Amino acid sequence: MRQGTIVAVGDLVWDVLVQPDTLLLPGGDTTGRIAVQPGGSAANVAAWIARLGAAAGFVGSVGNDPFGDMIVADLEREGVQCAIARSQTQNTGVIAVMIDRGGQRSMITNQGADFDLVPADVPVAMLTAAAHVHITAWSLFSNPPREAALAAAQMAKAAGATVSFDPASYQMIREMGHDRFDAHIATLPVDILFPNRDEGMVLTGEKEPIKIARVLRKRFPAAIVVLKLDRDGCFVSGPTYEAFHTTKQIDVVDATGAGDSFNAGFLARYQRDGNLAAAADYANTCGGWVVTRFGARPAVDDVFRQSIAALM
Repeated sequence: MRQGTIVAVGDLVWDVLVQPDTLLLPGGDTTGRIAVQPGGSAANVAAWIARLGAAAGFVGSVGNDPFGDMIVADLEREGVQCAIARSQTQNTGVIAVMIDRGGQRSMITNQGADFDLVPADVPVAMLTAAAHVHITAWSLFSNPPREAALAAAQMAKAAGATVSFDPASYQMIREMGHDRFDAHIATLPVDILFPNRDEGMVLTGEKEPIKIARVLRKRFPAAIVVLKLDRDGCFVSGPTYEAFHTTKQIDVVDATGAGDSFNAGFLARYQRDGNLAAAADYANTCGGWVVTRFGARPAVDDVFRQSIAALM
């Protein structure tokens, strides 16, 4: 495995988390929990990689506004090396995250400054020196930032890095259309693919995890497919390895960012020695811990430290 920085390219935004105490009726009112926290799928991955002790980098765009200043400073405090473009036309992005009583989240994303990243903003030195680059489909659903994300992945791959890809949203894939989505990712080099169950079903038409993974492996024959299965853990399928990795049953509080922490855990652990089984168990532990807490980046505690230390 090439050693060095794991760089995430994509969104750095503010999450506005809303979890009602009761069912909110049309035109009604209720109490609940509301919080504003740093987020963005790619930025979450970078933050968790840094928290797990690996070298982390981030490439993205925020507005030329105080909210941009604060969110970049927060990511830098996490220990992430940042290459940030400043949009002169869009404010720093915001996502409204609606959390139901079962902890499942639904999101509404505004097209803010995170959608303004263009190829000229891509930091050549950071990407050509990277060990790995992570891309999410939020950077591919529109252009910009599609050309910038593809350029970043291709540049890093040509310099010897590996590339991972998270399809990000089954609803956005469906609305874009399967054929258009496939056309956009045709030039994306993929070494590790991180779909969840719903995204895998939309991309393949299959329902069973093994069938989903095997169809995706035909499309990306050299890639490792890591299919995230929520409460059922994950299924890993690679050229020489295929196995389910279960996780313990837990009470879900908030699923926001769980997939991002899973991705970060897998990448940070896999980069150490290429051990797929260890990476899968590590990733399950990270994602499982996050869903039992509120927000995408809850403060790390001793329970988390002890859990991951046992898997190193």
